[in-house]
Amino acid sequence: MKRLAVYLKEYKKESILAPLFKLLEVVFDLIVPVVVAKMIDIGVAGKDRGYVFGCFAILLLMAAVGLACSITAQYFAAKASVGFAAKLRQAVFDHIQSLSFTELDKLGTDTMITRLTDDINQIQNGLNMGLRLLLRSPFIVIGSMLMAFTINTRCALIFAVTIPVLFAVTFCIMLVSIPLFKKVQAALDRVTALTRENLTGVRVIRAFCREEQSVAEFKLSNDELTSLNSFVGKISALLNPLTYVLINIAAVALISSSAVQVNMGGMLQGDAVALYNYMLQIIIELIKLSSLIITLNKSVACAGRVADVLEVQPAMRYPSEGERAPQESSSRAQSEYAVQFMDVTFTYSGAGAPSLKDISFAVKRGQTVGIIGGTGSGKSTLVSLIPRFYDAVSGNVLIDGVSVKAYTEEELCKKIGIVQQKAVLFKGSIRDNLKWGDENATDSELWQAITAAQAKDIVDGKEGKLDFELEQGGKNLSGGQKQRLSIARALVKKPEILILDDSASALDYATDAALRKAIRSLSGDTTTFLVSQRIAGIKHADIILVLDNGRLMGTGTHDELMRSSEVYREIYFSQFPNEKAGYEKSLLLN
Repeated sequence: MKRLAVYLKEYKKESILAPLFKLLEVVFDLIVPVVVAKMIDIGVAGKDRGYVFGCFAILLLMAAVGLACSITAQYFAAKASVGFAAKLRQAVFDHIQSLSFTELDKLGTDTMITRLTDDINQIQNGLNMGLRLLLRSPFIVIGSMLMAFTINTRCALIFAVTIPVLFAVTFCIMLVSIPLFKKVQAALDRVTALTRENLTGVRVIRAFCREEQSVAEFKLSNDELTSLNSFVGKISALLNPLTYVLINIAAVALISSSAVQVNMGGMLQGDAVALYNYMLQIIIELIKLSSLIITLNKSVACAGRVADVLEVQPAMRYPSEGERAPQESSSRAQSEYAVQFMDVTFTYSGAGAPSLKDISFAVKRGQTVGIIGGTGSGKSTLVSLIPRFYDAVSGNVLIDGVSVKAYTEEELCKKIGIVQQKAVLFKGSIRDNLKWGDENATDSELWQAITAAQAKDIVDGKEGKLDFELEQGGKNLSGGQKQRLSIARALVKKPEILILDDSASALDYATDAALRKAIRSLSGDTTTFLVSQRIAGIKHADIILVLDNGRLMGTGTHDELMRSSEVYREIYFSQFPNEKAGYEKSLLLN
């Protein structure tokens, strides 16, 4: 919890006032037994009704003031806890946005969702209850012991022995249960992951009739979470009976000792009643404390998990404008190459072997680059290094003659437009989604991009056209429609470098061909990277890169690769088997 205290700085006043008003409430609670004792010893014993009514009026007044203090403490505690949770949630979300793909891959989506939602809610509840009750219970317990010493020293010794034992029991249970609550939250991560997978992949599950297996897998994970919760719940539940046994033993000892002294005339009856009332107050506080301990244990465990996310440092650092060397600007102007890879090797975190090894090539401005290779050959990984989603392990990636590491994040974002394999659209209108490319784009520019992406018929067919509302993830569109609108969003940006990472896989051949033609006719010196499984999709590119198991096996035009690259020929003839015989015949003739 200490690591997150920085987000409570703006609520110092509330964090002090909440327990302060609780302390005032405690003071009035501790005075009540004294007033009751006086009422018995003076008013009742002396049959003085006026004194009894006077004491009763004082009790009512203290109850009213105590209630006001309690309400005020609740207000300040709620303000501090809710404000703290809001700032913490924002800080975690902002921090996640600053992480590179490497850290995001390592952390995992599901655990981040749990930490942003359930974990922070648990911390909020723990802080709220802690500010109100965590100090109240010790105040009452210790205050009751001190008040007992003002009444009778011998009886007060029972309090002095009982209270340290009670605190020791409480501390031991906390020590055992906090690590277990961390395991519970980790199990919740796994349940969240399964829930997310089942909800997003429900169509695939039903297509393969895997409902029963999915239910069984979820049940197994859910049962594990339930079992962990049950186990830690049993340990936490020990707090009540243990403290009850101890406090009742103390109560018996107190009544026995005070009764003897009353009979011997060493203590008044009212004092004995006051001492027992203090013992009752301790019992009541321990009941509250037992439920509070469970909540606090959860919140401490969750605070550790959230703090762990905040301590993850991004592996990538983007330079500021002032850190850029003067020669970099001239290098950009002089370089004839838009993109260069110089002996680039890349390995994913935790992977046993590199996904790319010793990749070198250069692409001039305005050229179209086709990238082809088998599944897992490193095509998507290669284009992910251009916008610096990942950093190369060795070698260098240059844009306009300058290392990608020398660009600010904003510069890279403006220069590069990318459409990844999985088309992602967000809830909102088509216009809102397209303006992710350029917030200031006019409707005319949006329609130009839509037309180039072969999506005009899609938008024209929707009610409201650009104002048509898309559901979350674009669920009210087909796969091909989502891909075309994703391409349009990238084209709105008018990037210097356009990367289409197998983003036309759901398009028919005619639409794919029309799209490639439209992209080739883009104005300006747009350098285009086309990642595709289809030879037809990259056949007319200026340069084709052939990848196999992370290595660059060939570079050149289609005709050049047909002559020089065996890997390329294998891919080509696997897609056009009818042309294999003619090709072999032409070789024999030559």
